[in-house]
Amino acid sequence: MLGLEKKDTSLLIIVAILTMCAPFILNPFPADSAMAQFNAGYPDLMQRFVIFGIFAIGFNILFGLTGYLSFGHAAFLGIGSYSAVWMFKLLGYNILPGIFLSVITSGLFALLIGYISLRRSGIYFSILTLAFAQMSFALAYSVLTPLTNGETGLQVYNSDPQYFHSDAMPNIPHLFGQEMQSTYTLDAGAWSFDFNTGYYLCALIMLGMFYIAIRIFRSPFGLMLKAIKTNQTRLNYTGLNPRPYTLAAFVISGMYAGLAGGLMASMDPLAGAERMQWTASGEVVLMTILGGAGTLIGPVLGAGFIKYFENIFSKINDTVLHQWFAFLPDGIEDFLIAIVHPFVGKGWHLTLGLMFMAIVIFLPGGLVEGGQKIASKFRGKKAKDDAPAASDTTPAE
Repeated sequence: MLGLEKKDTSLLIIVAILTMCAPFILNPFPADSAMAQFNAGYPDLMQRFVIFGIFAIGFNILFGLTGYLSFGHAAFLGIGSYSAVWMFKLLGYNILPGIFLSVITSGLFALLIGYISLRRSGIYFSILTLAFAQMSFALAYSVLTPLTNGETGLQVYNSDPQYFHSDAMPNIPHLFGQEMQSTYTLDAGAWSFDFNTGYYLCALIMLGMFYIAIRIFRSPFGLMLKAIKTNQTRLNYTGLNPRPYTLAAFVISGMYAGLAGGLMASMDPLAGAERMQWTASGEVVLMTILGGAGTLIGPVLGAGFIKYFENIFSKINDTVLHQWFAFLPDGIEDFLIAIVHPFVGKGWHLTLGLMFMAIVIFLPGGLVEGGQKIASKFRGKKAKDDAPAASDTTPAE
């Protein structure tokens, strides 16, 4: 199917099913229950899941395949956002020109930055990319304010030209008139499910980018990137120059990041310099490592994992905790809240840090390795259960 092997086709189908059914999967608890706090099926968060999934998939092409760790990929995310918002200001709210310009602009910047940074490898490459990202942040925040609007952020105003905008079209981001924020809510008993246009558009784009990543992984180009990661010195001895391949991987990865930035602006027409900070670059590194660097599905899992904690656990405050433990005596209730309080709300980073440490120590391959171990145990148990039945059978005399 689509030029993929059976295993990769199955993986793509599974990801597609999970993505399309996300409004149901992410809302397992009734809307009025105390556990509804853990529901993640609202449009804004679902959009972030797939957008940052695209970001992490692209980063994994550079880091997971080639072994080059970039600490500056957020620069391309910010460039993509600024490009999309400028298209909204100049042409109109149709998202296609903005997304197209986001990919092209981020690819050109990645070509320039990669050409310079890839003259070094290892930690020196990482420091160079971090320096370029911080320079980009400083330029966007305080130098290029006519283009970026500084700390306020770039947004669309009524005075902007919008040459191709008409009164028949919505005054918010849309795709040929279909608003990105358009949401249909399905009430099924005590449950509520949201089906958002912007989410499904981002999901379809993510599936396309995931398919392209599979083709890259399985292509001769992908094999060359794996060879560079394994032993670049030996590759040099064969007479092959690895720099064109690493530069191509860097540009492709930057274009993925620019696409993610363009989609972020398409869902919310605002671009700020904070998207280019080093913390945003570190976040995509965590996503890839948590999910499983060098695997296909790992970065998507890592992106969903971190964004879930960021948006769900950070909202659990003392009021929510009191509701949870209200059935207990006051002394025990206050004691449990005092224990849980440092790990939720503003302290959600502590919980994420502890889980990250546990995964790195016990599952160096990330969440994918954990899933593989669980699957192997089930297969081993099934084989063990089937063994006595097979041994009881004796050949007929």
